[in-house]
Amino acid sequence: MTYRLAYCILVICLISCLGVTAKAQGYRPPNGFVPDESTAVRVAEAVLRPIYGEEKIKKERPFSAKLEGDIWTVTGHLDEGYHGGVAEIRIAKSDGRILEVGHGK
Repeated sequence: MTYRLAYCILVICLISCLGVTAKAQGYRPPNGFVPDESTAVRVAEAVLRPIYGEEKIKKERPFSAKLEGDIWTVTGHLDEGYHGGVAEIRIAKSDGRILEVGHGK
């Protein structure tokens, strides 16, 4: 009887551990959380707005995104005749991590 009880407890513990491990990994989209240019631009604008303000980000549209390896580099735009820098942000394609944020002068 004690062996059966110990066996049941062991099985329950193993099943519980496997369930926790599966939840911790979560879902990973096959093309990453930031799969394309338009998603990268939307993520960039969402991150840049609270840092630099809505008006400054609006003035730098349209943003462009370039993928190199697993890293999106999203850069703002200045109209012809304007001088200064633009916002730039680097985003990991696979998991959406913000790797770097900056603004030129």
